[in-house]
Amino acid sequence: MDKKIYDIVVIGGGTAGCAAAYMSAKLGLKTLLIERNSYLGGAITSNLVIPVMKTGNHLINSGFYKTLAFRMQEIGAQVTYQDNIGWFNPELAKIVLDKMMQEANVDVRFNTEVTNVKIEDNRIVRLNINATTLSAYNYSIHGDNNSIYFDNVLSVCIEAKYVVDATGNADFCKKINCQMLDDPSEYQPMSLRFLMSGVNVQFFGDWLTEIDRDRNVTTLEVINDVPHLSTAYTWDDDNKWALAPIFDKAVKEGVLEDTDRNYFQIFTVAGMPDTIAFNCPRIVENLNPNMTQDVTKALIDARASIFRISNFCKKYLPGFEKAFISNISDEIGIRVSNRVKGKYVYTIEDLRSGKKFENPAVISSYPVDVHSKDKNSSTLEVDGEYQLPIESLMSVDYDNLFMVGRCISADYMTQGALRVQANCFAMGEAVAKYVHNLISSQV
Repeated sequence: MDKKIYDIVVIGGGTAGCAAAYMSAKLGLKTLLIERNSYLGGAITSNLVIPVMKTGNHLINSGFYKTLAFRMQEIGAQVTYQDNIGWFNPELAKIVLDKMMQEANVDVRFNTEVTNVKIEDNRIVRLNINATTLSAYNYSIHGDNNSIYFDNVLSVCIEAKYVVDATGNADFCKKINCQMLDDPSEYQPMSLRFLMSGVNVQFFGDWLTEIDRDRNVTTLEVINDVPHLSTAYTWDDDNKWALAPIFDKAVKEGVLEDTDRNYFQIFTVAGMPDTIAFNCPRIVENLNPNMTQDVTKALIDARASIFRISNFCKKYLPGFEKAFISNISDEIGIRVSNRVKGKYVYTIEDLRSGKKFENPAVISSYPVDVHSKDKNSSTLEVDGEYQLPIESLMSVDYDNLFMVGRCISADYMTQGALRVQANCFAMGEAVAKYVHNLISSQV
């Protein structure tokens, strides 16, 4: 059996995982990054979560994020819009991230999952990962007429000093029975993002800014002769939405279902001058993102809603007459699922008080953003600047296990502020620096 030794193994190549792996390797650690998909980027690429939302003016552990933005800008895949560097092209991000990992000497394995784990004295000492592309052909089959079992027989043995769960759903932590924080009975709604191309963005932008003078909602800026814009509408009545009469008319005429209009948010895309990115539809049914049956229903319902929303845009929004659906997210967007109990459980009281910590991993002022399936029930609470301690990224059960991304040790409300991408970049980078210091101190 093939055997390899690493300082750090990062499981999951999304936003937090890429930051952890890249910065670990740049700091001289022998680093393995495994990803179950065939590309990196996670929410940015597979979920089309663009742009990266701005989280404040006093960021720490932002080296990876700034480097990524610069490298994207070099190939025309980034713009700085409304003082936010995070407007990225999701397809070109796959290429940039590949190149960054290669240059940093990160060992990347795609189509890869952990198949076995060995634990000694509260430490993960060995992992097994699949050596070939995941397929039924890689498995030996045994059993009787009533039960059939599949055993993976082709694997690579990995020895690791430190392990990072960056899977989002805490898949690795669940595999080794880490303690989880209590799950709510009601989850935040899932979303499925998509793109429409063939849009006359300038024409649409001129119309939009004429009918909506609220620049907290609608923005338009020309950058290098290319118009960029954003706007939003929800079915909540706590704001006077300029697009409300248009959505009301579409529902009345049967073009949209009432639930299709519960949340609508759109952005332009760097390097794609005729394309609009949609942060919708949001599925309002109370579905559990950990249950495959619920996720399947969400995907089917969301794709049907995308078709209706695209027809709505072509009929009611000037500039969309010749537009078409050009990309639908590969995966459903999950705002919260599993959260791992860490050495410190970060609470809403910590956030609201702006509590300071000796080793902060994140400094942010992004609001508490908790979506609801019901009208006028979502939370968008601005509380000022706050810090997340590194201890909230450290498993309480294992001495060499960290978790980054939305599965961190934080209560339900606070996770709604911490889960956004810029914060996840900082989490990954913070863990890389912390592990580097631990290993350096042991030499």
